Amino acid sequence: MHPSPQHHHSRQDADRHVGIEARLARIRLLLLDVDGVLTDGSVTLSSAGEELKTFHVRDGLGLRVWQQSGGMVGIITGRSSRALTRRAEELGVGIVRQGIADKLAAAADIIEGCGVTWEETAFVGDDLPDLPVVARCGVGMAVADACLELKAAAGLVTELAGGRGAVREAIERMLRARGGWESAVAGYAGGIA
Repeated sequence: MHPSPQHHHSRQDADRHVGIEARLARIRLLLLDVDGVLTDGSVTLSSAGEELKTFHVRDGLGLRVWQQSGGMVGIITGRSSRALTRRAEELGVGIVRQGIADKLAAAADIIEGCGVTWEETAFVGDDLPDLPVVARCGVGMAVADACLELKAAAGLVTELAGGRGAVREAIERMLRARGGWESAVAGYAGGIA
């Protein structure tokens, strides 16, 4: 019988064995890709050459609820558009990195700036450029229509597709895991049970 090789596991490897609900409950920073996550991935150009984007209102409300509950939000995208700048301003998202080739480096910079850890960070993506961040975060998430490689690496795959409420779904899962969803809903229900 050969002795088994000793494996040196990082803290991150150990964290992968913690249940998904416990990992969701400790998320403080939500990082998002845009095209294919906050949008359905379509790129529409106006006749003037301006890029147009369609965002889902439930994702917007989810982001507001997340921020009202104390969560932080950052956006990291490989493309650049004025439509995204405007939407982020509407939602009060101040951390927006556009035209990013190295999303992992951008995520590390945002995490440091926010004073949180990788384990307290979630990232929602849809395609191969998101893979390094999804693999590194405390909870890496893939939207339902993400590429197969990203789904395989993700700790959570949403039931909804990108641009169709997947971000709202992810936020609801995180808030439910830490017991904050019901109080968020109560703020809108006005006491209706």
